[in-house]
Amino acid sequence: MGDGERLVIDHVGHHGDGVAIISGGNIYVPYTLGGETIEAGPAPGHHPDRRRLLKVEVASPARIAPFCPHFGVCGGCAIQHWDAEPYRAWKRELVVTTLAQAGIECDVAPLVDAHGAGRRRITLHARMGTHDVLKVGYAAAGSHDIIPIDRCPILDPQLSGAIEAAWAIAEPLIVMGKPLDIQITATDSGLDIDVRGSGPLSTAMITHLSRIAGQHRLARLTRHGELVLMRKPPIVAMGAAKVVLPPGSFLQATVAGEEALAALVSDHCKRSKNIADLFCGVGPFALRLASRAKVAAFDNDAGAVTALQKAATSTPGLKPIKAETRDLFRRPLMPQELRDYDTVMFDPPRQGAQAQATQLAASKVPTVVAVSCNAATFARDAKILVGGGYKIDGVTPVDQFRHTPHVELVARFRR
Repeated sequence: MGDGERLVIDHVGHHGDGVAIISGGNIYVPYTLGGETIEAGPAPGHHPDRRRLLKVEVASPARIAPFCPHFGVCGGCAIQHWDAEPYRAWKRELVVTTLAQAGIECDVAPLVDAHGAGRRRITLHARMGTHDVLKVGYAAAGSHDIIPIDRCPILDPQLSGAIEAAWAIAEPLIVMGKPLDIQITATDSGLDIDVRGSGPLSTAMITHLSRIAGQHRLARLTRHGELVLMRKPPIVAMGAAKVVLPPGSFLQATVAGEEALAALVSDHCKRSKNIADLFCGVGPFALRLASRAKVAAFDNDAGAVTALQKAATSTPGLKPIKAETRDLFRRPLMPQELRDYDTVMFDPPRQGAQAQATQLAASKVPTVVAVSCNAATFARDAKILVGGGYKIDGVTPVDQFRHTPHVELVARFRR
């Protein structure tokens, strides 16, 4: 036994850390599992309720070897050390517990595994380290330090070459002295990269970056959304449609995740004739739902709405789609605006859709379908709908962020 603190881990908490229960409260230790006896030391940042794992004295039978050499240092994955079956049960239980704490009673379906081929979008950070050494990678667990990486095994093969491209782009730009964030998305046309943090680019720098983009076969390179170079429009298929992505636009993390969520939504909407898609983004749901129903789509991102409308207009065989830019946080659709829809679906950011849920609760819309990436804000919005007379059919959790505590879910409400 070393100089560390000896702890017995009771269970894995909702952030993926092991939880030791002591007389003064809970202690949280990353990379540990329920039933383990461990030796722990002070955590970086001197958080009184957190510890750093020094040694596993008695391992859980469910402990497995992580598959990534950066695991435990890089902050990208919280869980690679847990066998698949207990991990999946824990992730479903996160949703069950959150709903129960909010007083929502409903069935929670088995977890849908939607990791698929892996992540199709990442953000890498470039910083100049000590002795003027460039670091490109992910933020370290629990700190702002950058862990340089040369590979990431959870990525979709379509992101092949993404890390090398990020290093190549960062090298000339970092001399301008500013930290960089490099968002990379895999598209059917190649890599789409948006760089944030650099100052204005000189003509010589644009020429240099254009050469790098050609060498790494990028579809497009933008800086803060402004075009530097486009070899091909970055296209992503959504149902029968092909969407040209706006720079830096939001996409579901995995192709399998988008398809799983869309299949659940489509099933809940299969008898609908007139659907409102709220927080529609570039149209992962609207463009599929329009194969058999009229769709009105709303989002505050004008670039996403324009991309959706262009894709809808150029795709034969779709029912009418009307896309509109609207801030649903400040200007939710009111009950009188909702009266023509037989189904409303919404897929808000992590903060949820409290203002819109309040107006839906006051409406007469027969069916509401909710997609969420945050079980806590979903539970809050669900309580509003239930308080307005809706009954929740059940919830299906979807795991596209495997190896993390993040979970998506889809639910249907009916009155």
